[in-house]
Amino acid sequence: MQSSQRAHFNHALEYAIEQANDLALPVGVLFCLTQDYPEANVRHYAFMLEGLKETVGALTSRGVETLVVTGSPVTQVPRVARRAAMVVTDRGYLRHQREWRAQVAGSLECPLVQVETDAVVPVESASPKAEYAAATFRPRIGRILLRYLVPVRRREAVAPPLRFDEPSIDLSDVDVVLAALRVDTAVGRVKTLRGGACEAERLLVAFLDEKLEDYERLRSNPAEQCSSQLSPYLHFGQVSPLHVALLARDRGGPGADAFMEQLIVRRELSLNYAYYTTAYDRIAALPRWALDTLTAHEADPRPYVYDLDALEQATTHDPYWNAAQLEMVRTGSMHNYMRMYWGKKILEWSPTPADAFERALYLNNRWQLDGRDPNSYAGVAWCFGMHDRPWQERPVFGKVRYMNAAGLERKFPIRDYATLYGPEG
Repeated sequence: MQSSQRAHFNHALEYAIEQANDLALPVGVLFCLTQDYPEANVRHYAFMLEGLKETVGALTSRGVETLVVTGSPVTQVPRVARRAAMVVTDRGYLRHQREWRAQVAGSLECPLVQVETDAVVPVESASPKAEYAAATFRPRIGRILLRYLVPVRRREAVAPPLRFDEPSIDLSDVDVVLAALRVDTAVGRVKTLRGGACEAERLLVAFLDEKLEDYERLRSNPAEQCSSQLSPYLHFGQVSPLHVALLARDRGGPGADAFMEQLIVRRELSLNYAYYTTAYDRIAALPRWALDTLTAHEADPRPYVYDLDALEQATTHDPYWNAAQLEMVRTGSMHNYMRMYWGKKILEWSPTPADAFERALYLNNRWQLDGRDPNSYAGVAWCFGMHDRPWQERPVFGKVRYMNAAGLERKFPIRDYATLYGPEG
């Protein structure tokens, strides 16, 4: 269990139980707690461990024992699975996740089966290639969506629980586990959000009951905070996107349609981007028109130029941008519309587009609980022209879509947002 850290609505887990039952063998879950996960820090580890503690308990109640060990899955999976008849794993879309699975497959003496369960529609079924934009991806995924919008069949393990040959890391006290890990603690934990499937379910029900009806109308308004807040839970696999989609679909209405667009079309377009784009974390991934226009305007005078520290400390001249940065620092999240504005301004205020791209990813991945994720990489790239089209040419941006403070003021009561998350908020 690596990317799908949950005991329910988990295709990989249910498939493993089914195979174990067919073989009349016990099934066990292995989780490898890596101390050097790329760009992860204490706020990410704390949220993950809160959820993992809950998942271990839920698995135990299903008759499935869990072994949590420290170390890389590349070395730990073959070691622990030396007597296994089969290893089942969930799917990851990022470069290192795919490399881990390939290396593990090459080291095992038994079959390794990968089961995709963090997408509603499997990425290769949705499209066999990198899609240009949501407009090209939407009809592709729409044609086959109903085939996959079906509940996951729950199975019960029939053999007695597997008894591992070694003790599992005790997750009863997350603070103790964190103290034993050698991870970056400079960022600090998020105190306002707790990890775990139960908290994800509580937020989901609250969203469906209190926000979904108004979601189409209010979702882009940063001052309203009409989002589901589920992104960190989806990132760590603590909640199934299929489970969320089925409940939203059952509610129906324009709000549900708008939410499904974000949850399925936009989110899975990001999976498509990360899976089919080798350089998803570099500016070289941008479409040719965007690279050409940004290069042509690279030497344009910038109205403001800030260093990385000024950006990270939210000390720019723009109170709306500062509020967005501070929202991310304090809560581990940022309103989706403001994240677009935030990224556009980093492009405008950095010495070069390449500097801006690196800075946006660094800040996003460092402070966001859902950073280091296909949605993050695609979202940052969108600010630079990915999954978009050429617009009217202007300084610095060239033909890349432009956003400014005046636009925020025309559309939303943006000063309310700035008050909420500003320096005194």
